[in-house]
Amino acid sequence: MHEMAVCQGIIEIVEEEARRRAFPKVKAVSLEIGALSHVAPEAMKFCFEAVAARTIAQGATLDIVETPGTAWCMACSTSVEIKQRYEPCPGCGSYQLQVTGGEEMRVRALEVD
Repeated sequence: MHEMAVCQGIIEIVEEEARRRAFPKVKAVSLEIGALSHVAPEAMKFCFEAVAARTIAQGATLDIVETPGTAWCMACSTSVEIKQRYEPCPGCGSYQLQVTGGEEMRVRALEVD
């Protein structure tokens, strides 16, 4: 389950911000996850709770904002929304798609004490 390693990275980011900005406790973490990032939001919530134990984020909520996958269709010159890689263009059926969004995963905001 690679979500556990991803959550450990999130905690490292949170702890680094806490050192830089001198806040003692994190109440909530807002995380943006793209549809094409290969991360399961429910698994992230489970893993985050386990990884956050005994850290400044213990008891914090993990708010996940899911963003759609997007691609540029080279055949019909249109930006389209896709749910997964290697699916055809919903407009023309072409498989000549260049992914343009939805792969990202980032900490958007922290709610702190």
